[in-house]
Amino acid sequence: MKQVEVTILGQSYLLACPEGGEALLQAAVASVDREMSGIRDAGKVKARERIAVLAALNLAYRLAEAPRAAAAAAESSQPTQHVEHAEASEARRAAAAQVESLIARLDTALNEDGRLL
Repeated sequence: MKQVEVTILGQSYLLACPEGGEALLQAAVASVDREMSGIRDAGKVKARERIAVLAALNLAYRLAEAPRAAAAAAESSQPTQHVEHAEASEARRAAAAQVESLIARLDTALNEDGRLL
């Protein structure tokens, strides 16, 4: 496993990354950084730990909401083949697993950094 240094909310983290997963990890980091920066810039929350938790909840909610939105879009469009539906379900499961993995990595990184508060 490869080590990748990333920056989230101005803080550097060294994360383990599987070979070939760098682009996906960087995209996830950019998403988390955008979410955390938005919460921080709103000015209501200052503690990094609380910002991280709120950002994780926001991202997890969007991920959980995605199947519902996809189902609503599918109902409003022409009926699709069962194969396409199975592929979409598998893609959602894979995305959910990736988010869970990233949240676990964030938890580990945040627990190791005693300067968060």
